[in-house]
Amino acid sequence: MTENYDLVILGHGSAAFAAAIKANDLGVKTAMIGCNVTKGTLLGGTCVNVGCIPSKYLINISRFYRLAKMSSIEGVKIKDVSVNFRDIAESKERIVEELRKEKYEGVLSALESVTYYNGFTKFVSNEEVKVEGKGVIRGKKFVVATGARPNIPTIKGLNGIDYLTNEEALSLEEIPHSICIVGGRALGLEFAQMFSNFGSKVTVLQRSNRILPSHETEISEELRRYLEDDGIEIFTGVQINEITKKGELKVVSASAGGKRVSIECEKLLFATGRKPNTENLNLDKVGVAVDESGFIIVNEEMQTSAANVWAAGDVVGYPMLEPLAAKQGATAVENAFLSSGKKINLNEVPEVVFTYPEVAKVGLTDAEAIRRGIRCSCRALPLYYLPKARIIGDIRGLMKLVIDAENKQIIGANILAPNASEIIHECTLAVKFKLTIDDLIDTVHVFPTLSELVKLTAQSFYKDISKLSCCSE
Repeated sequence: MTENYDLVILGHGSAAFAAAIKANDLGVKTAMIGCNVTKGTLLGGTCVNVGCIPSKYLINISRFYRLAKMSSIEGVKIKDVSVNFRDIAESKERIVEELRKEKYEGVLSALESVTYYNGFTKFVSNEEVKVEGKGVIRGKKFVVATGARPNIPTIKGLNGIDYLTNEEALSLEEIPHSICIVGGRALGLEFAQMFSNFGSKVTVLQRSNRILPSHETEISEELRRYLEDDGIEIFTGVQINEITKKGELKVVSASAGGKRVSIECEKLLFATGRKPNTENLNLDKVGVAVDESGFIIVNEEMQTSAANVWAAGDVVGYPMLEPLAAKQGATAVENAFLSSGKKINLNEVPEVVFTYPEVAKVGLTDAEAIRRGIRCSCRALPLYYLPKARIIGDIRGLMKLVIDAENKQIIGANILAPNASEIIHECTLAVKFKLTIDDLIDTVHVFPTLSELVKLTAQSFYKDISKLSCCSE
């Protein structure tokens, strides 16, 4: 049987749901196809099932445990602190299931114009897809939002070695005594600190010469120092040569900075990026171009090289962020059916690393600004100068602002601080609406708050912050 629709959405994650909701708002007759890459892929995709929700829950619990165990608040002593990780894992699964039912199953059932199918899917023509076990679905327009999955590099000896990706790591029921994490970007560092907080001996191996290589150098260097102070061993400039077994342990043989290192660990976790779920879609049949890694190539309006196909979410490449995926999905449908010409500007998209302190960024780093030929000016302010940091007892961190030297317009912000994920939104609006440091200084900020760091950093372009009283203009 062949079913006919105005829109066919391939995928059932964040981008696909945002596209479906927008299509439903517009009254577009829509088919959403789960488009499983592996059997058992759950409704809602990566974020709610094996991404943001479970990982941030565990990160949050791990931090509370570490604080309690250390009795790190002056004047407060806590005794007999213990952790039952099986109970934590069960609680995590309960929260994931609740959110999946409320935010995805419940939402889907309320979309009157959307029909859901689940099964392996591929294009058979530029107007048709075949769903395994369900027949052919014909559509006038398509949105491909099939997501991505962990990318595992080719390493000698890895075949036959039991290793983890983020998906398996989030399903552990016991904390490993030791774990080696390959990858020193957001995902790897978040898992590194989480396991370390719970008591694991953690080693991080990063291929580039510093962790978080796309962030400001000052930020990555300071974060590395904090993580190492917490007991995490970090190697950069790493080339892994071989992985072997030693009884129940894994042995990672590598070179780091010209020196040979050997790491023995109970668990081995790969946080080495993601690859797109595109290879079995028959995209070449409909003229959808992909890059050398298989990610779908789109323009700023999320349209592919095929006139009736758009794409959104992780399947179009980095940055892979749930809110960005949702924005892309909704934008794709709006452009497809309203010809809005709405564009996605990645320069206005904030990114966060949920370590503690958190790392947040938006816009350009000073190096990126220079490469674009912008004459920029920068200031970095240590958290030490922020009164709220003294109040909460944690002065670790800094903020760096990048401005256009010609007009003082804010073109980038980078933060290492507690709750940086909350502070960055003011900077995001500043970049989006082309505000200047004078606009930030002229805005009254609540005192004492962590977000006052934004105003103080803007003021540091003009004044020595150490010579100012609280809330000075």
